[in-house]
Amino acid sequence: MNINSIKNIYFIGIGGIGMSAIARYFNLRGVKVSGYDKTETPLTLALKQEGIEIHFEENVAMIPKDVDLVVYTPAIPKEHLELVYYQQNNFTVVKRSDILQLITDQSKVIAVAGTHGKTTTSSMIAHLLKHSGFDCTAFLGGITANYNSNFLVGKNDWIVVEADEYDRSFLKLFPQIAVITAVDPDHLDIYKGGLEDFENTFLEFASQVKEEGTLFYKMNIPIQSKIKNLKSKTKISYSLDLNESEIKTENVVYKHGTYHFDINHKGKLIEGFELNVHGLYNIENAVAAISVGLQLNIDLEKIKAAIAAFKGVKRRFEYIVKNEKTIYIDDYAHHPNELAPFLKSVRSIYPNKKITVIFQPHLFSRTRDFAQGFSESLSLCDELILLPIYPARELPMEGVNSEMLLKNITIPNKKIVEKKDLMNELKSREIQVLCTVGAGDIDQFIEPIKELLT
Repeated sequence: MNINSIKNIYFIGIGGIGMSAIARYFNLRGVKVSGYDKTETPLTLALKQEGIEIHFEENVAMIPKDVDLVVYTPAIPKEHLELVYYQQNNFTVVKRSDILQLITDQSKVIAVAGTHGKTTTSSMIAHLLKHSGFDCTAFLGGITANYNSNFLVGKNDWIVVEADEYDRSFLKLFPQIAVITAVDPDHLDIYKGGLEDFENTFLEFASQVKEEGTLFYKMNIPIQSKIKNLKSKTKISYSLDLNESEIKTENVVYKHGTYHFDINHKGKLIEGFELNVHGLYNIENAVAAISVGLQLNIDLEKIKAAIAAFKGVKRRFEYIVKNEKTIYIDDYAHHPNELAPFLKSVRSIYPNKKITVIFQPHLFSRTRDFAQGFSESLSLCDELILLPIYPARELPMEGVNSEMLLKNITIPNKKIVEKKDLMNELKSREIQVLCTVGAGDIDQFIEPIKELLT
């Protein structure tokens, strides 16, 4: 399909963070864009304000019948009425990853993959390229605070893409530069071959970096030895502070809300970086972004200025309330290996305050597969409010529920609360540091909680 031949496009699941970025891309190209989503959100409201037609009822009578292309997210059930109609009536129907491949096919791609860290890292890279004047187009998995969007449009042929491992979507990308931030098991409902299948798919993604290209990978990921054996392309390891890695930080100091650090770049010390978003893991993400900037020969002072000016990503260690009385932080963490670093970072900043966490598990399969890890991570807070599991695309699984996490959490102050009772529960508590955490619809509580605490 020629991308220039698309005049009318329809998205099933248009409110998804990846889908909405592509919808914005076509809308800016002057294509007629419309779509369906299950619920109205601030993101779908923004899309409507940009001129995109959206409805929220699964109804064949409401869908356009003159579209050139239908794009759907794999999170949509196979029996979805609109999807079935388009498939059975000879429309061209493709997955989100297919259209992303079409968009990026003739471009120079910087792809960031990983079970966590990819949204912030890809957003940092895109910001660095924009802020420095190098420029790029970007399809991101979060709303960047600097640009208040998940889609950035550029004037050159470089595209920054968040490369999603779900449904093996990232195998549709053939990047000039790639970053792998983490290869911790996830989405094992998709990877039927288990852990080996999961890791081999990441290795396949790594092998798709172009021969003259560069792969940056986090030190000590499980596929490290196999990456080193990949032929041709340049492979460079990075980390926060591991001596064996080729690029790492030194002299990290936290002062007045800012991290100050130097970078050891292949044995050469580069001094004077500043980062104003919290979490030590974000310094590691910054190392990856800086490495890409240096690989592209961007001026060093421009790289430093861009990193210092980066404001973060919505729902990634995002301060909602910050005053002398109360701290309220919201985060997207939904895997044990995201939860633990997040909570440790909160504790490091507020060592003498009571930390209350509201966590919404995401997916029955993920809760089942990593139950012990979730229980251990959630034991790092002082008080825990556990919401029921957010099912997303899944049907309930017998015996899989929030209770299975609660029983193995070691802190005494823990309980399960239904969503409808959450605000009343909070009204009865003395809050010092509050964190809402999860990838489901927990974000619907951000504004009500903000009003309660201010």
